[in-house]
Amino acid sequence: MSTAEALKYTVEAYNLSHASENKIHDDTIAQQLGFTGGLVPGVEVFAYATHPTVAHWGAEFLKRGRMQCRFAKPVYDGRMAEIAGQAVDGNALEITVESDGVLCATGRAELPKTKSAAPNPNDYVSSVPPTDRPLATEESLAVGTVLCIAPDVLTKDIADQYLADVREKSHVYSELGLAHPGWLLRLCNLALKDNVLLPPWIHVGSDIQFFSHAKVGEALSVRSTVTYNYERKGHRFVDMDCLVLADDTRPVAQVKHTAIYQLRHMAVS
Repeated sequence: MSTAEALKYTVEAYNLSHASENKIHDDTIAQQLGFTGGLVPGVEVFAYATHPTVAHWGAEFLKRGRMQCRFAKPVYDGRMAEIAGQAVDGNALEITVESDGVLCATGRAELPKTKSAAPNPNDYVSSVPPTDRPLATEESLAVGTVLCIAPDVLTKDIADQYLADVREKSHVYSELGLAHPGWLLRLCNLALKDNVLLPPWIHVGSDIQFFSHAKVGEALSVRSTVTYNYERKGHRFVDMDCLVLADDTRPVAQVKHTAIYQLRHMAVS
């Protein structure tokens, strides 16, 4: 396979969250909000977008690489997503995701020459989700709010199922027993969803810095804090600083995670 071929990738998108609590992935509700159908989760679009990075740099990217991705338009279930990576600046890739001729996401990935220093886990407060989640509001998602999930083991069955769900064609994950980046971002979504009660909401972007491999069989957890809560074009956004840990001790990745937690369609006047 040539370098050019490795940096182009086509995948049939799959909405594996049809039945989730977030009804933005439900065809009927999404159509009522003006979309063609249920949205394929942004974490899975991100998962598709990582394919060229691993094809280009291998498993080393999952150990010390960095990637940011922003989602501009939805990707829909059963549609083909076309991912392309363009080499720039010697050690970076510009990433695009298109579907039905529409630019749906853009991103940039890098493999630094030196490994970035990982944050100290002790600088992130550990907590457990509440039994009764409060509604997602400016108050419940105020800057400084702690949002965490408890450690949970990534079993081989779960890891293999996720690889199948995102139609991952790289053998790196199964051969080395590594967690897929899309799964790590799913955990960041859980840190939001498990701590507040949300109406239909949308993950709109993430910036991930890897520090070590997340491995099948390890217990993975997230400690996160709200860093910004703001309004833009009628939508309410929340930014989170998430630290993904293996066995509650080793930093795997730091994720700057952004979501619209209240669509303008759902705003209370």
